[in-house]
Amino acid sequence: MKAVIAIDSFKGSMTSLEAGNAAAEGIRRAIPDAVTEVRPMADGGEGTVDAIVFATGAEMTSVTVTGPFGKPVECAYGIAPESGTAVIEMSAAAGITLAPREELDPYKATTYGVGEVIRDAIERGCRNFYVGIGGSATNDGGAGMLQALGYKLLDKDGNEIAKGAAGLADLAEIDVTTRMPELDECKFRTICDVNNPLCGDNGASAIYGPQKGATPEMVKVLDGWLANYAELTAKVCPGADPLLPGSGAAGGLGFGLRSYLGATLEPGIDIVLEVTRLEDFVKEADVVITGEGRLDKQTVMGKAPAGVAGLAKKYGIPVIAFSGSVTDDARYCNEHGIDAFFPILRTVVTLDEAMATENALKNMTDTAEQVFRLYAMK
Repeated sequence: MKAVIAIDSFKGSMTSLEAGNAAAEGIRRAIPDAVTEVRPMADGGEGTVDAIVFATGAEMTSVTVTGPFGKPVECAYGIAPESGTAVIEMSAAAGITLAPREELDPYKATTYGVGEVIRDAIERGCRNFYVGIGGSATNDGGAGMLQALGYKLLDKDGNEIAKGAAGLADLAEIDVTTRMPELDECKFRTICDVNNPLCGDNGASAIYGPQKGATPEMVKVLDGWLANYAELTAKVCPGADPLLPGSGAAGGLGFGLRSYLGATLEPGIDIVLEVTRLEDFVKEADVVITGEGRLDKQTVMGKAPAGVAGLAKKYGIPVIAFSGSVTDDARYCNEHGIDAFFPILRTVVTLDEAMATENALKNMTDTAEQVFRLYAMK
């Protein structure tokens, strides 16, 4: 029996590779001669860099950049020198988890560090980019990123505006002639799983601002600043459209990437499945294993397990999913390619105990073993 294992990370508990290896161990306990192929998986969020680096043979590197609130952070990203490809998660440079909740401030948060990572990769010879833009602390429309890449964002007196969304209050002119010339040679594919426009009731500020510390009053101000930014952008980037789906992603970074760097915005799971070539492995399998930290109705809406299951069903291969927990509406997963799913918790524990890596690994292994003892009975 050959089992292909492509499990998303259990956030804060197990990486995709750890979860996959633990499941593989359990399968081999039940069926010692089973062939297990572990392929790290992600859908554009946490673990995307790891999944793509593993699949492509790229290398991990890092660079010290400006964090969302000005403090230096060490940002790891993937790089494949032979193909000139870089894989970046914006959250590693400007993510919401890089500061305590009480310090979050969408007025001050900047994407400058994201631009510094891109600059570093360009200087290392990269011209092809995959950029995941989930989990941001920012609401500056990508202005900070542009500043780091050489664009001049100026006030009415010709001075550089301050970093962060608050700087947009003074924005009067954008000079694109000073940007890094190498950007003309670069191609950006952005991993984006939201459809929000830049502004308005469903825009970046209104929908995501509150979780970044914005009050209702701040949301209105932030939205106005982004609207002005969009108007000025249209003057220097013909075709820039703040209403396009995904423009509001990562506090408007989606708009900045698309308008200034010509980026495409694509569903995360589509890019990951393509780049990792998972289909090449799945089509030869007898069973496919997937999963994530929590299975629910949202799982079927572009999440990694649904994408993996879709590939398996293309070849009529059964799919089993493991998760930390399941909800009542997780049965929707059975209607979208996941034949059976199993929570791995085996006793009543606290959340901290359940998420402890050592416990989670053991639970994954033990659960997989018991499930595959059924296969051994065939």
